[in-house]
Amino acid sequence: MTRKNPVFPGPRTARGAVLAVLLSNADQTGAEPLRGRVTLAAIVRTLKRKYHWPIETASFPSNSADGRATWATVYTLPEDVIAAALDGRGRDWLLAAST
Repeated sequence: MTRKNPVFPGPRTARGAVLAVLLSNADQTGAEPLRGRVTLAAIVRTLKRKYHWPIETASFPSNSADGRATWATVYTLPEDVIAAALDGRGRDWLLAAST
């Protein structure tokens, strides 16, 4: 199977907002624009399947605010993927996503 090159979604979309966080290698703290619309997991799945981003997923046990046991998930892009994206058109795309 041939590996497809990642595709950038629209910079002002929910997918673009999530990808911008992943490319900036920053922590995603809350997802206000996403609440009530679609889950972060669904957006990550779309970025992986439709846009071909090799997003890595790690889940671990955690506690919710009310003390219940739950799972937390962290999404990351490998450093080499971030570097390649930024060396390509990623820097310009990030500027468009942040304005």
